[in-house]
Amino acid sequence: MIVLRCHRLKSLIGLETNFEFMSGVDDIGPYVELDRDESGVYMVTLNRPSRINAINLAMRDELWQIFLLLRDDPTAKCAILRGAGIKGFSAGADISEFGSSPSLHESREARLNRDLWGLMAELDIPLISVLHGFTYGAGLEMSLYCDLRVASEESQFALPEVTLGYIPSAGGTQTISRHLKHSDAALMAISGLPISAADAYLKGLVHQVVPKKKLDGVAIEWARQLAAYNSEVVRALKRTLREGFDLPLDAAVSAEKIQSANIVARAH
Repeated sequence: MIVLRCHRLKSLIGLETNFEFMSGVDDIGPYVELDRDESGVYMVTLNRPSRINAINLAMRDELWQIFLLLRDDPTAKCAILRGAGIKGFSAGADISEFGSSPSLHESREARLNRDLWGLMAELDIPLISVLHGFTYGAGLEMSLYCDLRVASEESQFALPEVTLGYIPSAGGTQTISRHLKHSDAALMAISGLPISAADAYLKGLVHQVVPKKKLDGVAIEWARQLAAYNSEVVRALKRTLREGFDLPLDAAVSAEKIQSANIVARAH
């Protein structure tokens, strides 16, 4: 069954390789690289390029530690999330782990004890995702926890889980419907079919589409602009947006007033 699922995913993303795709051959960590510049901008790079940066449990563990650092570092201003290699940002979850080692119990425990997606959702610093090539499944879901998304012209986006016999498990059914109108979100989730970068821009899934050679430069320019702002104000803005999203308008406006008053009070 795992072999069939891998071949089905390869069919979706047009790969002509053997089943070695996403196998453990020549696949050695660390799976995430972390850099920081003097302005407080972090660069987080998914680093399994031969597997199109498929997210295995080891990568999840490394991302968990990195996002804890971003949460706890008071000098962090912004973080850029990107994928290594030429094929894509991320092909999604590493389906070669499905039904194999680690056990389903261990996988479930990892998700419960290290809620990576919840941690990303609660971060107060802005997150920018830099998307190229295949941005599928959990890769797309991860980008939807970011505040800004820039994509290269050849990018493709999909939630292909339905074609593999399961549903998104990183919040995709809920985050996609918060970024797209209901009909577009339903089409992506229920069909599993990819959309192009141009369509993603028109639907509001990404904020800008650029030639691939300009991709990192645009993200860095955005990040440095954000880093130049008062970090307390930026963090307060993001908290206000996040906390008010599911509130009635009057309650959300009241929460905004409280955050604004706190900023003014700290400034004097």
